Amino acid sequence: MSIFDFFKKGKNAPVDDSVKQGLTKTRSSILDKIGRLFVGKSKVDDDFLDQLEEVLITSDVGVKTTVKIIERLQKRVEMDKFMDENELKELLQQEITLLLTENSHKSQPYSLDHASSSHKGPYVIMVVGVNGVGKTTTIGKLAHSFKSDGLRVLLAAGDTFRAGAVDQLHIWSERAGVDIHSHGMNTDPASVAFEAVKKAKESDYDVLIVDTAGRLHNKVNLMNELSKMKRVMSKIVPDAPHEVLLVLDASTGQNAFEQASKFTEVTEVTALALTKLDGTAKGGVVIGISDTFGIPVRYIGVGEQMNDLKLFNPEAFVNSLFYESKIG
Repeated sequence: MSIFDFFKKGKNAPVDDSVKQGLTKTRSSILDKIGRLFVGKSKVDDDFLDQLEEVLITSDVGVKTTVKIIERLQKRVEMDKFMDENELKELLQQEITLLLTENSHKSQPYSLDHASSSHKGPYVIMVVGVNGVGKTTTIGKLAHSFKSDGLRVLLAAGDTFRAGAVDQLHIWSERAGVDIHSHGMNTDPASVAFEAVKKAKESDYDVLIVDTAGRLHNKVNLMNELSKMKRVMSKIVPDAPHEVLLVLDASTGQNAFEQASKFTEVTEVTALALTKLDGTAKGGVVIGISDTFGIPVRYIGVGEQMNDLKLFNPEAFVNSLFYESKIG
């Protein structure tokens, strides 16, 4: 299987049981709150929508996205006049799916826009994100997914400043059964990236995943560092990196919005990975961040196992989020 087929296999995927399980806390929180809104209510009116707005905001969907959803619902309510709980959930499901689908089309993976015959060199993914969000774990699981699909994968240990970062990536490379290129700690990240791309191209690797430092205390230094890494990689593979993947911890809720804001200021982020969805009721952040920043979600983490990093499918995600609300 080629890198191009890997991305295509996530399209129109059926609902995944592990995604449904991973969204249990978020699903219970949102649907229980909606159910309570209908107590003593005979119809959906402006007062009801005001309360629904509060439910979505407190579920970390975000203010901007919530307002957009409520405005769309308001138009439908005006047309339909009467709407019960099941109808409202169905409509809410449709509107959220539409929002996520709109964003998923804004930036398709590089591989979907290029025929394999014209692609020269490895597919390069540069992974960014603050320390503690699950960046290294995501890289390991991503490498495992590519490897399982028959692709040759190389990791580059570009986070050379955080204590233990290089060692952790070595551990994950062993778990995933893939190769790693490293200079150790306190070395130049750009040099690591440059030599890794060179090695990946010369040795015919299909995928190169480049780790980066997660420091945000000095945005100027971070911007310069990431820009330099991108610049030196493009000397070997002109269009590298093909993807800049921002990893965010979904369990941090609104803090994830802040991290996304800062990273999109310092580099061009092309895709998102939301981790730790299985341990939080704040899964609404997936909807809000994708809509607010206009960046597609590429992966979601729904558990601790190697196979619990999933290619994101908007329809399957929303179906899983509203699974218990289905009739019959």
